[in-house]
Amino acid sequence: MTQVNPRELVVEILLKIEKEAVFANEVIGNVLKMYQFIPKQTRAFINKVAEGTIEHQIQLDYIINQFSKTKINKCKPFIRVLLRMSVYQILFLDRVPDRSVCDEAVKIARKKGFHNLTGFVNGVLRNISRNKDNISYPKEEDGKVKAWSVRYSMPEWIVEKFLADYSEEAARQILEASMEERDTCIRVNTSKLSKEECIKKLEKEDVTVKQGFYAKDALRIEDYDYLSGLTSFQEGDFNVQDESSQLLCEIADIKKDYVVMDVCSAPGGKTLHAANELKGTGLVIARDLTEKKTELILENVERMGYQNVKVEVFDALHFDESMREKADLLIADLPCSGLGILGRKKDIKYSITKEQLLELQKMQKEMLKVVSGYVKKGGYLIFSTCTINPEENIGNYRYIIENLPFRIVDITGKLPDSLKCETAKEGYIQLLQGIHHCDGFFISKFQKI
Repeated sequence: MTQVNPRELVVEILLKIEKEAVFANEVIGNVLKMYQFIPKQTRAFINKVAEGTIEHQIQLDYIINQFSKTKINKCKPFIRVLLRMSVYQILFLDRVPDRSVCDEAVKIARKKGFHNLTGFVNGVLRNISRNKDNISYPKEEDGKVKAWSVRYSMPEWIVEKFLADYSEEAARQILEASMEERDTCIRVNTSKLSKEECIKKLEKEDVTVKQGFYAKDALRIEDYDYLSGLTSFQEGDFNVQDESSQLLCEIADIKKDYVVMDVCSAPGGKTLHAANELKGTGLVIARDLTEKKTELILENVERMGYQNVKVEVFDALHFDESMREKADLLIADLPCSGLGILGRKKDIKYSITKEQLLELQKMQKEMLKVVSGYVKKGGYLIFSTCTINPEENIGNYRYIIENLPFRIVDITGKLPDSLKCETAKEGYIQLLQGIHHCDGFFISKFQKI
């Protein structure tokens, strides 16, 4: 069997993410899939170190810069990710001896042809190891933005935005939540089996199962080896979907025989949920921009066994005259900044910019203007995002009210008691990670007049 060096794999993962600007979860997922033959414990180590290094990158760079004469942004890309990965292990993995981390880093540098930099790598890592209990961090009294940026490895402009948009305590909770490990949230396919039956099947596969907090069909699972290796997953007993997203379809209140359009559907969680709520009737038209995205939707539809879904490649910025006023319900879960899912997608915070926020807001309004034409008179529009940026959320909510032929719908009756709030009467709810037990998510409901 091929010998695999897990740390070397992590370096390759981090280097690919840095050089090619690809999504971290895709790169890590592809590598773990490729190396399914290695032990579960080794794969778990690769996943933890790769994700942890990305998650703590700003803090790691701050520390390395204290102990290295060559600043981290001046290092060669390979050495940069090697140092980050190694310092993450020194600071956050108690079971790994620092000496082993340093030795392995030197071996990897030498193996990859960086013989002349092995002394530099060894010196920086051993210096940090000796002084890890005396590292100096920015103090809050000298400025919360810098202190929190380093503590929570969050770009300063995002910290500033959270402090501007929310109370200091709420901002702190949001930042803390972005660093917390979370269970995998799933929605039971109740068209095939009951929630209780799904729990029993999962427990037979030695999966730890807990109840969800808000959505009626939600469960939280952990202690599994590989998701697609679970028989219950392969047989379509459940789909991975955060409770915030599950709440969307509950708020939508889908009736039998509805025609539902999901205009930005991939990977298909809300499409699958809508198909389930239709109980074999009606139709869900699931669209997205590329074949790669629609193929992912199709895979999930086929695995879950739904027959009332039609998947199409279509640009939501272009109007489809053939669908004018055909939808009883339109789901517009639009592309957004993703500031509500920073805990699940660790690299979003490094790729999103202030300028992109403005571009997204403009695109979202254009998209809403186009897709609103698919809703029949008396039909419903659900506008949602997985961000907590008010300009993308309440800003677009107001745009709909002021510019499109819709009225707000009170959603209070569709929320669990623990989520009932004043804004529900106005047709929307803003969920915040760290304050609610789910992703940061915005959901609003309107009826066409």
